[in-house]
Amino acid sequence: MLMAHPVLLQQLVEQYETLRTLHAENGDTEVRQRLDDVAYSLCVATGTHDVDAALIAARHRLPGARTFDDSVVAP
Repeated sequence: MLMAHPVLLQQLVEQYETLRTLHAENGDTEVRQRLDDVAYSLCVATGTHDVDAALIAARHRLPGARTFDDSVVAP
């Protein structure tokens, strides 16, 4: 699977959060359409099918998300 660049993921996450706030404040249909578009882009970029999973996947791939990786540490 192709992986989206972390900069793109960061931008999409920031756009989604901003648009979600704007929609909650005024419920504008244009904002809702843009929110849906960004949610779709997040899903495509992360290979997920819903925006909550897309946000988790995107944040997981951002720099600094995993400060400690113990997958190679012997028990």
